[in-house]
Amino acid sequence: MVKNNSDTLQELMGEIPLEVQLRTKLSVSIANRIEALMREAGYSKKQFAEKLGRRPSEVTKWLSGEHNFTIATLARIGAFFGTQIISIAPDPSKNK
Repeated sequence: MVKNNSDTLQELMGEIPLEVQLRTKLSVSIANRIEALMREAGYSKKQFAEKLGRRPSEVTKWLSGEHNFTIATLARIGAFFGTQIISIAPDPSKNK
């Protein structure tokens, strides 16, 4: 029996630890959010880097989806754009 691509992909994903899957998904989501904010503001990577006092290569790394952001960096980027980069779901136990 021949496996289709979907079955093969599922097998490969099953071999990747859940922690790595979640970290990758979050990293890519953060990168996409920053890129969307840059696009909305009309900034190129170079312009954005200059505004934040960073090198364009660092912004490229941020947008790769593989950068491990610090809370301080996310707060700085969020403050620059006047919005949150990430948000945390409310604690459900507080609503009881």
